[in-house]
Amino acid sequence: MTPATSTATPSATVDADLRSRLDAGIAALHLPLDARQRETLVRYLGLLAKWNRTYNLTAIREPERMVTHHLLDSLAILPHLPSTPGLRVLDVGSGAGLPGIPLAIARPDWQVDLVDPVHKKAAFTTQAALELDLPNVRSHASRVEDLVPDAPYDLVVSRAFAELATFAAAAARHLAPGGSLVALKGVHPTEELAELEATVVVTATPSVVVPGLDAVRHLVFMQRS
Repeated sequence: MTPATSTATPSATVDADLRSRLDAGIAALHLPLDARQRETLVRYLGLLAKWNRTYNLTAIREPERMVTHHLLDSLAILPHLPSTPGLRVLDVGSGAGLPGIPLAIARPDWQVDLVDPVHKKAAFTTQAALELDLPNVRSHASRVEDLVPDAPYDLVVSRAFAELATFAAAAARHLAPGGSLVALKGVHPTEELAELEATVVVTATPSVVVPGLDAVRHLVFMQRS
């Protein structure tokens, strides 16, 4: 008797594995994302992998690692952010749209602006927002210091953009009254915290657990004094 063989194609198997990894991570983070949002995250990952082959947007090439190191690493900050509807968010040094695009997918009621001076990266995030039907995402090919937004932001986030003092000096001007700068870091950045200007007040430094990622993460919340 001929052994039974699977009819699943290799690409379908990989796709199912990505969805399974993503679903497990979302469940671990207790995020209320529906099927459409999860599918949009997978499609975003597909676009990133496709563009990355030509434009070198990220050093991570394997889709499986992109799930943990990009999607879940971005979404893991969401439980620590305000749940207020209608927030205006600026992602500084957004690169390929991280964490801004995953945040925008998870919170379609937020307006998320992405700023990065590298034109090929801004071109990718612009195209991704179009293809993924994300009207709450806008991309700016600009240095954050040169950005002229139409209104200040409630949250200005950064993932691997710069040291805290540099981030605060460049981005604090874009904060609305009472708004916060939010920097995603690895180990607790004790030395960087000590270098902040007196005009910057650190309000919290929670640790962040990223499902499937064996690495230390911390958020640093800052406000203008």
